[in-house]
Formats: sequence, structure tokens, C-alpha cells
Amino acid sequence: MITAVGLAGYALLVGAAVPPLLARARWAHRAPGIAVLAWQGLMVTFIVATALAVYHLVMTEQHVHDGVVGLLTECGLAADAPPGNAPPTLGDALVIAAPIVVVLLPAGWLVRCAWRARSARARQLDLLTLVGEPAPEYGATIVDHDTPAVYCLSGRGSHIVVTRGALDTLTEEQLRAVLEHERAHISGRHHLLKILVDAFSRAFRGLPLARHVKEQTNLLLEMIADDHALQFHSREVLATAMCEVAAGRAPQVALGAGGSGALIRLRRVLTPQPRPHRAAWLGVVVATVAAPLLPLLVACGP
Repeated sequence: MITAVGLAGYALLVGAAVPPLLARARWAHRAPGIAVLAWQGLMVTFIVATALAVYHLVMTEQHVHDGVVGLLTECGLAADAPPGNAPPTLGDALVIAAPIVVVLLPAGWLVRCAWRARSARARQLDLLTLVGEPAPEYGATIVDHDTPAVYCLSGRGSHIVVTRGALDTLTEEQLRAVLEHERAHISGRHHLLKILVDAFSRAFRGLPLARHVKEQTNLLLEMIADDHALQFHSREVLATAMCEVAAGRAPQVALGAGGSGALIRLRRVLTPQPRPHRAAWLGVVVATVAAPLLPLLVACGP
């Protein structure tokens, strides 16, 4: 029981207390890639700690004493399980099923969100074949719409979409800057991370971690794409282009250069901050890797 309480407290800490602190951390916007990794680590840690806490809560007294090995032995799954053991009871099945449900819940939502995103993307691609005009010189598809907007549909057969309003508003260099931003989304496969955090937020709706991880990951992915564009274009050019397309709305399945968080990103582009010291981001990486391992050591230890 003490182990179960400790694991539940750890899951509560990761799911409710840490997310607001990480969302306000100043270093996150200076190293968005490391920050995305940290958010993914919190998601994995919460699932592992919650599943193990549920497991220990429903274990029998014998299982609690022997830990995970005891459970496997009781169910005849351990290598040194004595022959002739009685077959697993309904209680044994529930012990195994309870933590599995905690893992299958986000996994099920992941499959559902991936299917929805794929269907929505297919509809957008079908629509582009009807109303879009290829622009090989930009590696994009032009859509006849007055609102300046630039976005991408990532995945197999990825497309970058530019509205006619964006072509009329942006200079050649500004357009190249936002196109580079979108190419970063495609090459980085950011749509997969977007699906992942969407599934987690739906599986654990109401959890502070679920709300923060979706908001922050989407913002950080845009910052990563901004940093990529800045390797080829000046800050002034990218900032001006962001202002011009900020009002443009991309489809939910797409990743756009404008949209929510544009003001935060604009301030970041115009007022650059030094990246965290190597020791700092290395510490974040180590903590991210160690966080989900701690509940495993607690649960599986002697």
C-alpha cells in the first residue's frame, strides 16, 4: 500500500504540479527542442506511474509482497514458476488488466486521432486538387483566397499551401522565409507530435498536464520551425512575414506560420536570447529520461 501511495503521489506531482512550472520556465523558449522532449517525458512518466499505482492498489497481499515477479509467478508467467500452479483466477486477471487499461486508454485515443487526422488530410488534399494551382517555383500549391495564409499538410505526399492573399502581401524574401518555416514542419514530422499530444489530452481530459502539453508543444513546434527559417533569413524578414500571415487560419490538421502564439513567437524572434548552457540542457535530458524510470525502480525493486 505504501508503494501504491508513493506512485500515486508521483503521478499527481507529474500530472498536476510540474506542468505549470514547466510552462512558465524561461529556458523552454530558448531551447524549444529540449522543451518538447521534456513534455514528452512527462507524458510517459504519468502513464507509467499511474499504471503501476493502479497495479499495486489492486494486487493481493501475496502480490504486494513479491512485487511484479510475484505477480508473474502467480500467473505462471515467470521462468522459475513452479509447475502445477493453479490457473490464474479472475482476481489475477483483474490485476493484470487494470494497469493495462491505463496504457490502452491513450493508445486507443492515439489510433483514433491518427485516423481522424489522416481522413481530414485526405479531404484537404482532394480539395487542393480541385481549387489549388501548382507553383513549382515555390514548391507549393496556390489557393485563390484573399486572406494571407501559409500552411503545410505534412505526411506522405506533403503539401505547402499559399493563399493568393499571401502572394500579394509578402515580398519574395518574406515568402521564402515562411516557406522555409513550413518545410521545417514537414522534415521534422511535427504532425506526428501534434497527433500524440492531442491523443494524450483527450485520454486524460481535465488533467493539467493534458492541457499544458498540448498548448506548449504546439507553440514550441512553431518556435523550432522559426529557428530553422532563421538559418536562411534575417529576423526582420521573418518577423514581418509572421505579422502579415498572423491572421491567416490553417485547417486543424495543418501546421501554419501564423495562428495562435504568433505574438509570443514574434517577440522571441525580435529579441533573441542565448541558448541554455550545455550543462543545463543536458541536465534536462537526463531528468527527462530518468523520470519514467523512477516509478519502475520503485515498483520492481526488492
